[in-house]
Amino acid sequence: MLEKTTVLIVDDEEINIDILEEILKEDYHILSASNGREALVVLKTAKILPKIILLDVVMPQMTGRELLEVLMNDTALKRIPVIFITAEEKSESELLDAGAVDFISKPLDHDIVKLRVRNQIQLKNYSDNLEEMVAVKTAEVTKTLDNVLQGLANIIEHRDLESGEHVKRTQLFVKSIIDYLINTESVYAEELKKLQPDIIMKSMALHDVGKIAIPDRILLKPEKLDPDEFELMKTHTTRGKEIIRELGDVNTSLYLKHCEDICYSHHERWDGKGYPIQLKGEEIPLTARLASLADVYDALVSVRVYKPAFSYEEALELIVKGSGTQFDPIVVDAVVQVYDQFKEISQKYS
Repeated sequence: MLEKTTVLIVDDEEINIDILEEILKEDYHILSASNGREALVVLKTAKILPKIILLDVVMPQMTGRELLEVLMNDTALKRIPVIFITAEEKSESELLDAGAVDFISKPLDHDIVKLRVRNQIQLKNYSDNLEEMVAVKTAEVTKTLDNVLQGLANIIEHRDLESGEHVKRTQLFVKSIIDYLINTESVYAEELKKLQPDIIMKSMALHDVGKIAIPDRILLKPEKLDPDEFELMKTHTTRGKEIIRELGDVNTSLYLKHCEDICYSHHERWDGKGYPIQLKGEEIPLTARLASLADVYDALVSVRVYKPAFSYEEALELIVKGSGTQFDPIVVDAVVQVYDQFKEISQKYS
């Protein structure tokens, strides 16, 4: 019989520990501590480190923020994901910026707690497996790595309430653009060959991995986000970059380098008005420029919680209007030429 995954709950209110333990005890082995100092003792003496820590923000002796700072500076402990338990909605951006992977708002919701913990433990397991596989370069491991990356992408996609085919469609859109740019010997042809098109396509799977750190109330909101919510949504780019860097060395793996560039920069704009750091023109990695257009096109022709689908023709028209402002003009021209392929992909994987 497999041993249960360990979860550490840190809260100065015994009732909160009892509630969380009741929610999670069926699936996980529970450790608990009533403050940050006690939590450090538990972590230092545990035979097996927990896969995740549920951490209250406001506590005596050592607050949740203070404990997180200690964890982030400890080589052995900094890789344990931390979910904050908080009633302070205004502090969400600060908590994520400090290094938390997610947060759960009080009062506690049974289903939300289970889903957030499950998602983050799955992500942690994928991360641990990826680290081992990236270091071993064999054909068998490469195939397994592909499957793990796809599985990780599916976790994010299903949480985002996508149809289950968004990743597949964007990968195929990118492949169509790359094939055209190489076959027509465009100015990007040689660069794309060096970047290895098959690896670019695989890397698209994790373009939204950072969304796993975005709270459900924002990710699943059925109407337009307010300015503060949008600022928090934008952090999925920086969080995505951090997650990719946790998987391995981006300087020695072209696979992970493409993942990082795409995660971090696929919301940058050709005119420099994008995010997170307002890159402009060819400052934006070519892989991210391809990903940006594929992602936007798919968003336009797909039903989302906040909008109906545009027709294929309307979507293409909007893409063309964004040439030279939102998108790389050369990439837009390629999309115009392969538009029939885009339409076929959208219909086949709807």
